[in-house]
Amino acid sequence: EEMDDKTFKAALVDMRERLRGGETFAAAAAAHPEAFPDVYASIIATAEWTGQLDEALDRIAVYIERDLDARRKVKEALMYPAIVLCLSLVVVVILTVWVIPKFEVFFKSFDAKLPITTRLLLDIAGFFSNWWYVLLAGLVAIASGTWALAKTEGGRNAWDRFVLRTPVIGDLVQHAILERFCRILSTMVMSGVPLPDALVVTTNATDNSVFRKGLMQAREAMMRGEGLAGPMARTQLFPAAARQMFKVGESTGTLDAQLEVAATYFDRELDYKLKRVTSLFEPAVILFAGLFVG
Repeated sequence: EEMDDKTFKAALVDMRERLRGGETFAAAAAAHPEAFPDVYASIIATAEWTGQLDEALDRIAVYIERDLDARRKVKEALMYPAIVLCLSLVVVVILTVWVIPKFEVFFKSFDAKLPITTRLLLDIAGFFSNWWYVLLAGLVAIASGTWALAKTEGGRNAWDRFVLRTPVIGDLVQHAILERFCRILSTMVMSGVPLPDALVVTTNATDNSVFRKGLMQAREAMMRGEGLAGPMARTQLFPAAARQMFKVGESTGTLDAQLEVAATYFDRELDYKLKRVTSLFEPAVILFAGLFVG
């Protein structure tokens, strides 16, 4: 009755009816993936079976809060540079389409040969003014083609690999993925979900196809009896600190605690790297915009 979100409210109403009909809480939640993704549904199912539903729901709440906090940090860090960049583009468009063509009429009244830089600028402005619809159609075609290519398996793999190899941005993306992976896996292991099942759900919750492929290979090696730390290290997706934490956790039986430590470590690293990149990115964007407009 206190839920404002209509979709979630409808899910809760249906869950209540399912519970009254004799279904378990886990089954009722799993029937609504739009409200309870696989990660939460798996944790709830295990917790209900072991009688630790209250603790599991508390862990899910803590995970969601930290996940939202990590996403908020990324959005806040990118907000200011994005606004400056968009405003710069707007200024350039206004100058090119409206301001510079008026100067062309003014210059023609002198009946003199203009410097090559001025003529080049006027030609560019004239091209944008006369052929803007062609450029717009070309941009739409490129964006549509890129989007369609990204939907294919090969295109998505190529794009994800390119993002991870991009200087600065790739490092941020990697730390964000690692923080989320360790946080989800830690929450599931603490809640009693078997490690092979937890790895499947955690892998499916990972957006990057390069990480998904590497994690599935690590799971297959683990199912062959090779443990977890070794196969994880062979994927070369985890830095040395994380590999050491996995090794210690596996050898001492404290994998859930080590995963929590690793998640906290990556969260702090991500926060530090975001602040460093933002401090460098903001003046760089302003300088680029100033030079471009100038």
